[in-house]
Amino acid sequence: MNTDEIEEFAKSVDKKQIVIVGIGGSSLGTYAIYQFLKMKYNFSKELIFLESTDPILLLERVSKIDMDNALFIVISKSGTTVETVSIFKYLLSNKELSKDDFIFITDNDSPLENFANHYNLRVFNIPKSVGGRFSVLSAVGLLPLAILGCDIKKLLLVAAKIRDSFFLKKEFYELLLKKASFYAKQSNHYNINCIFSYSEIFRGFNDWYVQLWGESLGKRQNHSRLNVGLTPVGLIGPTDQHSFLQLIVEGKRDKSVTFIKIKDFENHLEIPKTKLKYLEKLDGINGVKFCELINMQADSIIESLLALNEIPVDVLVLEKVDEENIGKLIFYYELLTSLTGSMLDVNVYNQPGVEEGKTILKKKLVKH
Repeated sequence: MNTDEIEEFAKSVDKKQIVIVGIGGSSLGTYAIYQFLKMKYNFSKELIFLESTDPILLLERVSKIDMDNALFIVISKSGTTVETVSIFKYLLSNKELSKDDFIFITDNDSPLENFANHYNLRVFNIPKSVGGRFSVLSAVGLLPLAILGCDIKKLLLVAAKIRDSFFLKKEFYELLLKKASFYAKQSNHYNINCIFSYSEIFRGFNDWYVQLWGESLGKRQNHSRLNVGLTPVGLIGPTDQHSFLQLIVEGKRDKSVTFIKIKDFENHLEIPKTKLKYLEKLDGINGVKFCELINMQADSIIESLLALNEIPVDVLVLEKVDEENIGKLIFYYELLTSLTGSMLDVNVYNQPGVEEGKTILKKKLVKH
C-alpha cells in the first residue's frame, strides 16, 4: 500500500482528539494497536472510539470530546452500517458538517462515499477485496494511527516480511501450516481456543482476535451442510489466573491455549524491599522487577499446563512494545485465520450469519 497520501494528510492534522466512528472491523484493529502502544509512547493526541448505540456509553464518551478540537473519522466498509450512521447523525446534532472536522473511510462508490462527495468531504477508500475485520492495515487503521504519530511503514514492512516468508516457504511457512492444520484437524475435540496474553496492553488485541477468529471461522462448510467453528476466548494474565484458569486446568478438555508474552517491557519498576510483619513468607518478591514477575507468572502457568500433557499449549513472544511487534502479531493472526478457514472448508471472508439480523432490524426501523 502507498502510504504517502495517508502520511501527508496525517501531518496536516493538528486537532488533539481523533474520534473513530465505526464498529467491529472498522475500529477493533485500530483499538488493538492503539492500546498496545499508547502507554509507552504517550501520544500527544488521543483516540476516542464511538462504536456502540448504548445511549449511556455514547453520552459518556461524547461528553469528553472537545468539539472544537476533534477530527471525526467515520468508517463503514459498506457505507450503510446502522450503528455508524446512527452515531454520525447524533454527532451532526452537536457539530456542523465541515471538511475540517469530518473525513470518511469506506468502499469506493458506497452510499457513504456518495454522501461525502456531495459535500466535498475527504474520503479514503478501503480495497474492495479487504473485509472489515482484516482491514486494520488499510486506511482504516493506518490513517488514525499515522495521525497519532505511529510509524505506519514499520507496521506494513513487518507484515510484508511475514507474507514473503510464508509464500516463499521460509520461516513462517511450516510454522503457520502446522498450527492451522492442528486447529482444523482437532476442531471437534479442541474447539475452544484461548489466548492468554500477559499484559494489560493486549486487551484491545484480544477483542480484535475474538472478532477475527469467531466471525471468520464460525461457518457452514463450502462443500457440505456441516456447521463448524472454533470459539475464541481472550484472557489477560495474571488477572485471569484468578478466574478462567481453573476451568482450563480442571474443566472439560476442549480448549487449547496460546500464551503471548513480552520479552522486554523496557520498564524497570521494582517491588520495594519492604519487610511486613506476618507476611515474611513473601519476602522472596522483594527487589523483583514487575516485568520479571509477570513473566515468571506466565512461565509458571505454562509449565503447569505442559505437565498435564492433556492441554495443547503454544507460546508467542514479542521482543518489545513497538509498531513492528504489534504489526507482526496482527498479520500473523490474519494469515493463521485464513489458513485455518481454508482447512476447515469455509469462506473466511464473509459473514452470512449476521446478515439476517441486519435485515430484520431494517424492517423494524421501516415500521417504526
